[in-house]
Amino acid sequence: MNVLVAMSGGVDSSVAAKILTDAGCSCIGCTMKLYGNGELGLSNMHTCCSIDDTEDARSVAYQLKMRYYVFNFSDGFREKVMLPFADGYMHGLTPNPCIDCNRYMKFEKLFERARILGCDCIATGHYARIVRSGDRYVLKKALDETKDQSYVLYFMTQWQLAHTLFPLGDMRKSETRAIAASCGFVNALKPDSQDICFAPDGDYAAAIERCTGRSPEPGCFVDTGGNILGSHKGIIHYTVGQRRGLGIAAGKRKYVCRVCPEDNTVVLGDSCDLRGRDAEAGAVNWISGEAPDSAFRCKVRIRYRHQEQWAEVTPRDGGVHIRFDEPQRAITPGQAAVMYDGDTVLGGGVITAAE
Repeated sequence: MNVLVAMSGGVDSSVAAKILTDAGCSCIGCTMKLYGNGELGLSNMHTCCSIDDTEDARSVAYQLKMRYYVFNFSDGFREKVMLPFADGYMHGLTPNPCIDCNRYMKFEKLFERARILGCDCIATGHYARIVRSGDRYVLKKALDETKDQSYVLYFMTQWQLAHTLFPLGDMRKSETRAIAASCGFVNALKPDSQDICFAPDGDYAAAIERCTGRSPEPGCFVDTGGNILGSHKGIIHYTVGQRRGLGIAAGKRKYVCRVCPEDNTVVLGDSCDLRGRDAEAGAVNWISGEAPDSAFRCKVRIRYRHQEQWAEVTPRDGGVHIRFDEPQRAITPGQAAVMYDGDTVLGGGVITAAE
């Protein structure tokens, strides 16, 4: 089997390549160049996709005697990931750019290159599992739930699942590092990346300003009754559930409850005001390829680090209505709602409204 292995320079994708070459696959390694640090004003800061990461990936590929390429996808990354992220924040949403990066870069652009290179499938270092069940493919959580990445893969189609390998899905992270160390890989002890790659300092607002060349308009903080509490720096600085960095003295802790681009206000409230049971999600992808024809019960995860919770899900016009059994904290428009039946991913979509 000919496999194109996406290699970020991290330990996970390196060990994925090792597992596949040991299994007798003919592997080609590749790294996606998504942007240059200089373009983002971050020339002195380490990020993924840096020269060091590329050299780490190249070193492992050389050690495994694999052909290796660097693909420049920077134009597509800006169009499909960075600009939608910035636009979402400017419209009061909180998008997850890692989902769009997986969708449009790894599982779209890489498949195009795989075909050109004569590869049967692609492989990544994601912690998730693909299982064939009859004539369908099923996406499942990783064995190591502390590293599970199925949430950011809910968009995958049956064709993509049939042509993708996740060699780490049945492993624990500790096993991955042990394999890398035993092989003497240069990245065996390399820390996992934590922040959004094009905002490694965690300053999303600054990244949005660099991306768009625009500064946000200041506006008003208001309470849940519409009374003005003070001034804010621009809505791109805030997301639902936030309590730090508000710069306002209210006598007690206040949290961002809503971001309202229509009147450029940010609604602040108490912790209890963040809790709600209902959400709408659109652009839903069903892993099976078919949408259910009636309401059903399952568990739903509303952000990457959220523990999924029981809910009733009602399909409607390409989307779903989600009614949780118990109130959930900070259901945030722009984030993904992903549905699970045990460890199986049913599908997911983008939260468009919450209450």
